[in-house]
Parts: sequence; C-alpha cells; structure tokens
Amino acid sequence: MAINFNNALGIHPQALALREKRSEILAANLANADTPDYKAKDLDFKSVLSQTMDKTGRMERTQAGHLTGPGTLLSADLLYRNPQQASLDGNTVEAHIEQSKYAENAVQYQASLRFINNKFSGLMSAIRGE
Repeated sequence: MAINFNNALGIHPQALALREKRSEILAANLANADTPDYKAKDLDFKSVLSQTMDKTGRMERTQAGHLTGPGTLLSADLLYRNPQQASLDGNTVEAHIEQSKYAENAVQYQASLRFINNKFSGLMSAIRGE
C-alpha cells in the first residue's frame, strides 16, 4: 500500500507555501519603507487559504501558474494596507506594523514546520511498527 502524502500531511505544505509568499511581501514592504509613493501590500492568509480549498480540505489548483502571477497569490489580489499615520511622501509603510506582521508570520511558519515534522514522525513510527 502506497502512502498518499496529500492525505497524510493535510493542508500544512500549502500553508507553508502561503506563509513563505507572505514573508516575501512583508519583507518587500520593509525594504521600501523610505520609497516615496510605495504602497504597503499584504494578503489575508485565512481568506486566501479558504478560497483555494475544495470540499475535501485539499488545495485546488485553479490555474497553471497560480503561485507566480503578478499582483495575485492563489487567485487572490494583494491588498493595500491603510496607514494609521499618513506620510507626506505618499508611502504607506509603517515599519513597526510591518515588523510585527513579519514576526507573527515567522512564528506561524515555524508552527507549520512543526506540524509537518510531527506528521513525518508519525509516519516513520507507523512504518517501523512502533
């Protein structure tokens, strides 16, 4: 009997990929904190993930290049963040908020890695008969 990794690992590999893309977006915001007229972008992780799941709980691939499309991520548009304090140069990046979102995303990325690690540990135990 073959192991079906999609069933065994669940949604965690897809969540990991989404977290990776979100960290790239947040890092780009931080890198452009001093760029005039740069607009901070983000995505709503929960809504992107729920939009792309089918009824069985697995990710549904809606188009061939859905992870690499410009301005979209998994068929969802990138959102622009509304600043709490408007900048005179039109930049909407607030470094303290971006750093907070980046740190939160990093913790959630680590959690997804731990879930995957635990799943593999369980599979290895089952294979060994422990």
